[in-house]
Amino acid sequence: MTTLGLSADELLSTTRSVRKRIDFDRPVEPALIEECLEFAVQAPTGSNRQGWRFLVVTDDDKKAALADLYRRGWELYSTMPASTGATRTKASDDRASQQMRVLDSASYLAENMYRVPAMLIPCMPGRVEHPTGTGIASMMASIIPSTWSFMLAARERGLGTCWTTIHLMFEEEAAAVLDIPFEKVSQIALITVGHTIGTDFTPATRSPASTVTDWNTWTA
Repeated sequence: MTTLGLSADELLSTTRSVRKRIDFDRPVEPALIEECLEFAVQAPTGSNRQGWRFLVVTDDDKKAALADLYRRGWELYSTMPASTGATRTKASDDRASQQMRVLDSASYLAENMYRVPAMLIPCMPGRVEHPTGTGIASMMASIIPSTWSFMLAARERGLGTCWTTIHLMFEEEAAAVLDIPFEKVSQIALITVGHTIGTDFTPATRSPASTVTDWNTWTA
């Protein structure tokens, strides 16, 4: 498959949550998704268990059903303080302005979720509300790195992705749509996948790492 030829630094700094720049009309070849998943299963995994499972959804009816659950969840989430906080911040605040742009693009995705060419549902055995061993941290230590590897591989191949979790408000209903055994398997996210409109993504505006880093002693 053709790749963009990004350096590791470019890949890590320009893999964005893509919502408004997804080409809804261009299908994603199954072979391209499979190629990205080969990188996902190379990720580190807790105790080398490799317990990850990935469900790819391209069926229009199932995508529509998941999109309906997502819209229902978005209607709830968009009224919560965490999502509306930016409106209570000074208009001149750059971070507030950025957050409002994010909310706008997230709303756009919610309205158009059914149109995304593909969805990826990363899953883990067991229920996250009943973790075993060292708990949720250990459980997530396998699925999050592997899914991020998928997203990095997708970026290198001209695909845009976005990690979402809002459909999990109705996870059991989603499980029924996808025939996932809800009592035995946890869905971790819903990753939208599609070719991007252009590939010129740039690093996001972030506070310097030094502002969120302590050495040896917590000072925050």
